Amino acid sequence: MAPEAQRIVYFDNAATSWPKPPQVREAIIGYLEQVGGSPGRSGHRMSIAASRLVGDARDAVAHLFNVDDPSRIAFTKNSTEALNIALLGWLESGDHVITSSIEHNSVMRPLRFLEQQGIIELTVVSCSPTTGYLDPDDVRDALRPNTRLVVVLHASNVIGNLLPLREIGAVAHSAGAPLLVDASQTAGAYPIDVQALEIDMLAFTGHKSLLGPTGTGGLYVREGLDLRPLARGGTGSRSELEYMPDFMPDKFEAGTLNVIGLAGLGAGVQFLLDLGMAQVRQHERALISRFLVGAARLPGVKVYGPADPDERIGVLSFNIQGVSTSKIGLILDQGFGIMTRIGLHCAPAAHRTLGTYPDGTVRFGFSYFNTLDEVDYALVALAEIIEEEEHGR
Repeated sequence: MAPEAQRIVYFDNAATSWPKPPQVREAIIGYLEQVGGSPGRSGHRMSIAASRLVGDARDAVAHLFNVDDPSRIAFTKNSTEALNIALLGWLESGDHVITSSIEHNSVMRPLRFLEQQGIIELTVVSCSPTTGYLDPDDVRDALRPNTRLVVVLHASNVIGNLLPLREIGAVAHSAGAPLLVDASQTAGAYPIDVQALEIDMLAFTGHKSLLGPTGTGGLYVREGLDLRPLARGGTGSRSELEYMPDFMPDKFEAGTLNVIGLAGLGAGVQFLLDLGMAQVRQHERALISRFLVGAARLPGVKVYGPADPDERIGVLSFNIQGVSTSKIGLILDQGFGIMTRIGLHCAPAAHRTLGTYPDGTVRFGFSYFNTLDEVDYALVALAEIIEEEEHGR
């Protein structure tokens, strides 16, 4: 097959999703042209309309995650900020924290900072080097009398494996510790019910599978947990006080919110709600299956993570024996128009677990807007890369 550099196949949805639904663009333009006001800061109709946009986005996210009280969701600029609010706002000196060996740096770096400062004790529980599985019994063995938090991702941003949240949460709760979940890769791609899974805190980003713009995200905190704010400032509420409000979501939403972004996020989430998460998951599962079956037929290709599509989301990492990840990524981009991400994916601990450190892997990240034809095209491209490499040796 001749290179099709003019064709664009976007497989970098694990970094940020593209394209967005047309409703997202329309919501953003609608804010700019028709709303324009600052939410909660004034009493005029444009400010009220802006507040309504934020409220609608909060309601949509609450519906998606089965949160009874939308005020338990505070908006942030991304999941990294949400995780920092949770970690720095909950943990205190002398606390013990348990996490996994496949975490993203948005979890690892705040924890390592707190550990380095002598504030917390940290246990990193090893996951399976083949599937990334985290055994809840290993989490139980790591418990200490001072364990005050268990924090894990829902699915790896490197290999896409799903962790057994319900079982891990049960272990955490047996020790009186809450469960904090990093849902950066699963929010919008996999059903999440915070009540059924007994999740205490959930950090999410808006620009990936929730199909919103960058600069959006949030943190769900169940009732009864009291966290310190990460930032302090104006909220438009209780303006007579020189102290932050003590109620959600205001206590975590200092400063003017990214209303234009939240308008787009609300539209993206509503798009998913209208589709239904079952349909989104079914489509993504078909893409995963197609790639796994096709890649298994290619000589020298190693795909990391579970072989069962039901145990993973559409984030797939692989290597081709004897070919550097940088070369693969460059050929896929320039020769075939396939957008990927190569390297360590901001998750060096995960790559050490998998044995792919320091070179990393090539990562495909699928979305609802990808097609089976695109997966087939990518498999053909990989076959051509392998053939060219064999002829060049």
